[in-house]
Formats: sequence, structure tokens, C-alpha cells
Amino acid sequence: MKCLLVGNFGVGNLGDEALKDYFLQEFSTVDWTVVSADPQGEKEVARLPGGVRSLLKLQWFKTLFAYRSCDAIVFGGGSLFTDTESVFACILWWFHAQLGFALGKDVHLAFQGVGPFKTRLGNRLAREVFTKARSISVRDSFSYNRVGEWGLSQKCVQTFDPVYSFIESQNVATSTKKVFIVIPRKNSTDKFTKKTQELVSSMAPEEIRIISMQPDKKSEVEYCQKLASTFDIPSSVQKVSTLNELVQQINLGSFVISQRYHGALVALALNTQVTIIPQRDEDKLSSLCQFEGDMHKFIHAGEACLRNALEN
Repeated sequence: MKCLLVGNFGVGNLGDEALKDYFLQEFSTVDWTVVSADPQGEKEVARLPGGVRSLLKLQWFKTLFAYRSCDAIVFGGGSLFTDTESVFACILWWFHAQLGFALGKDVHLAFQGVGPFKTRLGNRLAREVFTKARSISVRDSFSYNRVGEWGLSQKCVQTFDPVYSFIESQNVATSTKKVFIVIPRKNSTDKFTKKTQELVSSMAPEEIRIISMQPDKKSEVEYCQKLASTFDIPSSVQKVSTLNELVQQINLGSFVISQRYHGALVALALNTQVTIIPQRDEDKLSSLCQFEGDMHKFIHAGEACLRNALEN
């Protein structure tokens, strides 16, 4: 089966790239073509144009062919349908889904984070896509409840972020030092800075490691460097680009504070003490704070949902 994998790929976000790797490996019998903001190689195509510059590049011609020739379209994980940072995200992914519907393709929504929504438009566009989807699985209870409020006719399966199943603590170097791991976002606010400083003051670590999960983003690196300069304790900025690098760094720590979803997820998987700082009430970070149950069991439910839908 030939499937198009749609997600926030190619923007330098470690978590999204880990999700892409998950689908390519776990569903290896599928002939995948990946929609990416930065396509590399013959098995990746560009996103549909979202502005004049991308329109004039004409890379989307190849994308149209990929849409026409595929058997199904899979939106693979991540919080695609939320307007927490910009309603444009909902518009972008709605546009990608609508082309699939127009061509008569089955659209599958797998391991999705849904909302929260600040605008009626964001909510309406997401609901429209979910209403027409062939199969749906969501990665947390907040998303599950939001989809439930839409009163859809198709079943929605609650699952968990599948990157969790990729994280292994075996054969990873550990440290006996008291290391404090800090994982901010490029748009982390004074609230995060203040909480970090309070915890550092109360815990008195020997070393502080500030991890940048999007090291190609100038604003994030600048924030990390500025934060490091506020401490008297030896502090450094660690740039990570892969899930394995992130696991290595967090496994060296004795405590983690994170405003990155997959940073917090790795800490939970490694049983490292972690404080999670949400951006908004009932967002994806809040869902990690409140998650209960067997994570692997939920992941298997999501995998079964997608496999059954692709086979039928």
C-alpha cells in the first residue's frame, strides 16, 4: 500500500522527526511518501503552498502527483490541529486534508493532539477534517474529550504518543553528579525562567544543562544562552538534533524541567524526576502531567486502529 505521511516534518523539531521515524519503522510494510517543509530525497515531497514564495517554487507539482497516486493519507502524530500559537496551523493542515478528500482518498488521523483552540475558526476547521476522516486516534484525554464533544459518527480511539515506545534507557551512560536539565521553547516566557531559577535555588545542583531541541532556531538558542548566563553554577547549552541525543542528555540528569512535550516524555520514560510547565490549560504538556494508565497499552491501541483501517 502506498501512503502519504503528513505532519510537521522538516522544520527542525526533534519530536516531529521522531514521529516520522516511528511511522517509517513501525509500519515498514507501507510504501511511504513524506510531506515535508524541507523535502530530502525522492521519498519526500514539499508541503502544499501556503504563500507566494512556496507557490512560485513549484515544488508542489510533485506533491499533487503524490496525492493522486497514493492509496491513503495519514496525518502522523503531533499537535497539528491547534491554534495555540497560530490559527494558520489549522488552515494549513485543513488544506492538506481537503485535497485528499477532493481526490477521494481515505484520510487517517493517527496519534493526534487536538486543541486547545483560541478561535472558532481553528475549532471549525479541525472538526471538519475529523468529521470526514476514515479513522481517528488521539494521544491524550483532553484531545479525546474535545473530539467527543463534536459528536462524530466514527469511533475515536484514545492512545498515547508512540515516540514513548522508542525510548530505551539501557546502555546509556549515567552520571553521579547532581545535574539539572532545563528544556525550554523558543517562546518560553518569564514564567518558565522564574520557575527554573526557583528550582535551581532550592536544589543547588552541581551543573546545569540547558537543552535546545530546535538548535537551528536563533530565538531558541538566544533564550538558552541568556538563561545560562543568569546562573552562578556551571551552565552550558546542549544542542540536540535526534531522539537518541536527547535521551543521552536527559539520562545524565537527576532532575528535569521542561516546556517541550517530547523532552518531558523522555524524562517520564527514563523515570527521571520532572517538572512540566504547560503553555496553556489542557494543552499537550498538561496532558502529560495528568496521564494515567499503561502507556504501552494505549500505544498498541493506536497502532491497531491504524493497521485495521489501512487493511480494510
